[in-house]
Amino acid sequence: MARKKLLFGNWKMNKTIAESREFAKASKELLAFADAKGVDIGVAPVYLSLSAVKEENPKLNVAAENCHFEDHGAFTGEIAIPMLKEIGIDWVIIGHSERRTYFGETDETCNKKLLALEKAGMTPIFCVGETLEEYEAGRTKEVVKRQTLKGLEGLGKQFVNDMVIAYEPVWSIGTGKNASKEIAQDICSFIRELVREQYGDAAENVRILYGGSVKPENVHDYLLQEDVDGALVGGASLKVDSFKALIENI
Repeated sequence: MARKKLLFGNWKMNKTIAESREFAKASKELLAFADAKGVDIGVAPVYLSLSAVKEENPKLNVAAENCHFEDHGAFTGEIAIPMLKEIGIDWVIIGHSERRTYFGETDETCNKKLLALEKAGMTPIFCVGETLEEYEAGRTKEVVKRQTLKGLEGLGKQFVNDMVIAYEPVWSIGTGKNASKEIAQDICSFIRELVREQYGDAAENVRILYGGSVKPENVHDYLLQEDVDGALVGGASLKVDSFKALIENI
């Protein structure tokens, strides 16, 4: 069975509640367009906008950009999984390179969050990827292997089967530099093999996305690759028109 393509917009620290609501209203048309093309779509707004987006378009997949692994406690500034579930959110981005780079996210904390999401029955978009220094040193697969295996440690096969993994080379995020379609295919295929070694045929169903300067002009080439099941998109997901162009060009 072919894996259904997935386009997910990561809004990062952008859009007020009002701006998010406007996008969500317009996204009903996007959702119909994506359905007609057989593509799943979703967005990850800031915490404050999650409810507004979900209210305006309940059928849209909506993810939080992060979560804590404890369900309550003295963790000032953090958001717990039960709080997300209460407002109907069942997707969460875990381990984005900006969380790893700026906020001290580690392979260990990613794993704790994934275990907590499994327990809660939620779907993660788990990000892995190497820095420019690691890429230039030829350590891409070493880094991606460590991040993937540590992140997936102790998870159940069905959860892995249903989750999403995103390969995001850090050197291509927000820089305008793109990993070639060949690099994207090579690393997404490598991740699938790592999953196969640990979880057998779950590797056939887990969706593996490419992320990093994905635009309407290049999304088609990436998604033509056998092991690239979609894209995690930054800037190009912020406007309805460019999101529509992404869907159009798949």
